[in-house]
Amino acid sequence: MNSVLYDVPGPKAKARNVVYTIVFLAVLGLAAYWVLSAMADKHQLEAAKWSPFVTDSQVWTTYLLPGLVETLKAAALSILIALPLGAALGIGRLSDHRWVRVPVGVVVEFFRAIPVLLLMMFASAVYAQFTPVSSDFRPLYAVVTGLVLYNASVIAEIVRAGVLSLPRGQGDAAVALGMRKGQTMLYVLLPQAVTVMLPALVSQLVVIVKDTALGGALLGFGELLSQNRQITANYGANTIAAFTVIALIYIALNALLTYLAARLEQRLRQGRKATAVKDVAPVVNVEMGGASTGGL
Repeated sequence: MNSVLYDVPGPKAKARNVVYTIVFLAVLGLAAYWVLSAMADKHQLEAAKWSPFVTDSQVWTTYLLPGLVETLKAAALSILIALPLGAALGIGRLSDHRWVRVPVGVVVEFFRAIPVLLLMMFASAVYAQFTPVSSDFRPLYAVVTGLVLYNASVIAEIVRAGVLSLPRGQGDAAVALGMRKGQTMLYVLLPQAVTVMLPALVSQLVVIVKDTALGGALLGFGELLSQNRQITANYGANTIAAFTVIALIYIALNALLTYLAARLEQRLRQGRKATAVKDVAPVVNVEMGGASTGGL
């Protein structure tokens, strides 16, 4: 028996899969035991190193929550700027005019090729040398600038790929109705491409949230991960415990972002299906009426 994507496993293959699963779980359990044993030998599992995150609210109010706020602030600003800028660059790369398409392509490829950390450091140096931005706000500005330049270029490629993945007939039908190139892009192609692009866009938004940590590493930006140093200094060198809690916060934050994007994608798909049903219903009614009239 075959499926569209693969051959359905037979009895022997199923038995092998069960054995492989058992072996994998056993190896994973041994690895977890080894890690926990090594941590116990280094006294990293002692309650004193983990209890502050449960018993001392100042760990959250003084370090973790303010760091999370800075992370969300930088990520939100970067997303709000990078999304429309990336969409504009992506549309520019699809332009029929060479004088638009080529310069935009150069900009996108240039910033997409430079590491985002280098963009942040360069932006920080520019703000320090040529702008009156104070040192208190300079790390935030530099982080947002680096994230916007890099991620807008990546989003531009996502938009371009999403539009090009649509059937060519969509654009031809819009042109046949008398729509201009800009109208076809804004009202026909982009709305349909959003559903196609959404998984890649969500992945890129998650990258933006995580890359805010680069600013804390070298620019002194007080984001979530950088609070590890303060927690470790004030609560008995509990580095692994602090990293674990911070990692869990990142996982929860990105899981929430993915969940919201999945709900949005579901609503978009349902909206498109409902629109298609409304468009088809009058045609069906006309055809049925015509058939009845013909019968009479």
